[in-house]
Amino acid sequence: MKLGQILAVNYMRARLNLLAVLSKKRAAEKALYIFSTPFYRNNKQLPPVFDKAEKISLRIKGTTINGFRWNPGGSKRILVLHGFESSCRNFDAYIVGLAEKGYEVLAFDAPAHGVSGGKQITLPLYIEMITAIHFQVGILQGMMAHSFGGMALMHFIEKVPNANMRVALVAPLTETNTAINSFFRFLQLNEAVRAEFEKLIEAKSGVPPSYFSIPRALQNIKASILWVQDEDDEVTPLKDVKPVMDLNYPNITFMITRGLGHKRVYRDRRVVQAVVDFL
Repeated sequence: MKLGQILAVNYMRARLNLLAVLSKKRAAEKALYIFSTPFYRNNKQLPPVFDKAEKISLRIKGTTINGFRWNPGGSKRILVLHGFESSCRNFDAYIVGLAEKGYEVLAFDAPAHGVSGGKQITLPLYIEMITAIHFQVGILQGMMAHSFGGMALMHFIEKVPNANMRVALVAPLTETNTAINSFFRFLQLNEAVRAEFEKLIEAKSGVPPSYFSIPRALQNIKASILWVQDEDDEVTPLKDVKPVMDLNYPNITFMITRGLGHKRVYRDRRVVQAVVDFL
C-alpha cells in the first residue's frame, strides 16, 4: 500500500471511530456506504475480443448496466460474471474459449463497475442484474463467476429452475460474514458498530447477513457445479469451502489449486481451460 493510501485509510478509520463515539448507528451507516462502494473502477482498454461483440444495455432501478454479446443464437447461452472492483474485461480468456466453441456468450459489468453506471453495488442488486439478464436477454444454460460474482450467481440460481444449468465458480465469496469480518478488522471498528451494521443489512434486505451464504443456498440447488479454489486464497479462504467439500454433493466437482491466491487463480490457463471444458 502506497503512503497516500495508508494516510487515507488511517484518516477514514479515525473519522469512523470518532463517529462511533457519537452514534453507533451513524457509524454503521457510513461503514455500510463504504462497504458497498467500489473505490477502484477498471477502465483499462478492452481486449481485442471485445471488438467483435454486440453491445447490450439494461436498466435496473434507474441504473444503466452495460454488457457485451458474442455469437447471438449460439448453441448454448453462457454468462460470465466478475468480482468486486473488477470488470468483465478481465475475463477475455474465458470469453474467447467459449465463443470458439460456438456458444452465445454474455458479459456485463455490474453496477458501479467498468462501463456500467452507478456508484454502489450490493449483493441483492447484483442478483437482480443476473435475473434481468436471464429473463430479458435470454435464458441461460451456463454461467461462470469469480469472487463476489459467485455469491450473487448462487443466490440467483437458488430462485430459478436450474436442473440443466452448468455453473463454474472460481474463488467464490462463500460466506458473507467472512467479508464483513475482514472489513471490520480493516477499519478497526468495534462490535457495537458491527451489531448496528448487521441490523442495517437486515432492514434493507429482509434477511440477516448470514443468509447470504453459498453453503445455505446449495441446499436448494441441483445445477452441475465446478468449484475452483486455491489453497492460498486469503480473500475467500479454503476454510469456508471445506464444510461444503465434506458434504460430498454429487453435483459438485472441486478443483483445488495452490500458490495462485484470489486473483491469479482466475487468470491461470489450466483453470480457464477446465472452466471452458466444463461449461
